[in-house]
Amino acid sequence: MFRRTAHIQSHIPSAVLDICTTLRENGYQAYVVGGAVRDSLLGKEPGDWDVATDAHPEQVMSLFPKTIPTGIEFGTVTVVKDISVEVTTFRSDGTYRDARRPEDVTFSDSIEEDLKRRDFTINAIAYDPFAGKFVDPYGGRRDLKRRILRAVGDPHERFSEDALRMLRFFRFLATLEFKPCQKSLAAIDPTLIRKISKERIRDEMSRLLLAKAPGSTLLSMHKVGLLREILPEVAAGDGVTQGSFHRFDVLHHSLAAVDYSLPQLELRWAALLHDVAKPKLRTEDEDGIHFYKHDVEGEQMARDILTRLRYSKKFVEKVAVLVRWHMFSVHAGSTDKALKRFIRRVGKENVMDLMELRRADILALGKQVTCNAWENWRVLRNRLKEILDSDATITTADLAIGGHEVMNALNLKPGPEVGAVLEWLLEKVLDNPSLNEPETLLSLLQSYENPSLFHNRQENTGLQRKR
Repeated sequence: MFRRTAHIQSHIPSAVLDICTTLRENGYQAYVVGGAVRDSLLGKEPGDWDVATDAHPEQVMSLFPKTIPTGIEFGTVTVVKDISVEVTTFRSDGTYRDARRPEDVTFSDSIEEDLKRRDFTINAIAYDPFAGKFVDPYGGRRDLKRRILRAVGDPHERFSEDALRMLRFFRFLATLEFKPCQKSLAAIDPTLIRKISKERIRDEMSRLLLAKAPGSTLLSMHKVGLLREILPEVAAGDGVTQGSFHRFDVLHHSLAAVDYSLPQLELRWAALLHDVAKPKLRTEDEDGIHFYKHDVEGEQMARDILTRLRYSKKFVEKVAVLVRWHMFSVHAGSTDKALKRFIRRVGKENVMDLMELRRADILALGKQVTCNAWENWRVLRNRLKEILDSDATITTADLAIGGHEVMNALNLKPGPEVGAVLEWLLEKVLDNPSLNEPETLLSLLQSYENPSLFHNRQENTGLQRKR
């Protein structure tokens, strides 16, 4: 969908118009620029609004009561109204020596000069809300209509100025579902990405993976060598053949699994990494191709990869657990007891995500799946959901007594021994749910046998075994 001027004009927030009006009334130019213009023309709701002006930062700050000097050395001031709007002075960038940022900037009085420094033509469109006209010197609107992503000017220069633009190039291809300009694609130098911080790479990868179907874009990244620079462990799956159940090699299977998984970042990463250990563990004999314990090895590899990309510990743990247990063996015919043990082992919060990962994994086999297989998946999912939605005892927190009762009954001090006793009780209850009553559990404690506990009881009661 491609919108025209009227759509943009009617969707500009009042706060943005107020800022532009104040700048104009004080003798300065004011244009809406960047992603807001692009998204408006595509019929999308912009997430952020940016204004470009010939006013210098100190002049902008003098015009508005509440401002934040966000990036004042680069000419950017955030004006705070009902929403926060970044107002940036027209500028040209100096020399880029580190493939990340210019060493200096020069303020300008020309919007055309400012647009020259932008990354892609679709982001190099300015809109004058007073004249209702666009400034579009690089054909950004034409590229939007044709759904082509093209660098501004010389793509080699744009990518060498800021190497993250290469990853942004692929991110936009995925999120906007555009086709690449071949000249821009050919200008990718994957080694430049080594100069970019892991945090910036992480943020772009997160956005890319949440696209509708990022698999083909990830494959394009692999073809130009960029995937190997960022995720060499994933790229190593190219050409690694699998058993007869699989149509694709490890890399193409993983990319297909990403496409089939729900657009949830932890799931997308788990889909991408679930078979990441297969290339290093592949063996072949007369019985076929094997990847013994690739789920166990994959868990640690997933931790290493996501930690390298500076994801949070909580995020890393979630994805690692999904990778570790993606080969779970419970099925539609498993007993309730087995299903409860499975839930307990993987964690309640991970069960439905594992089922979704299994669904994506099955679809990514690349072969027709039998109705029976899908029926088994559906029945298992429903049974697990029923258990999760019930008041079934799954973890020690579900027991009718807690640590204090155990300590009082066995005369224990706080420590790992208490947890061990609770786990022992939980095993009993999983075997027989009717036991989960306070009196029954306290009675069961009398039969709990542990050498250290027995020794403690003797000391506390004054009873000593005769020698």
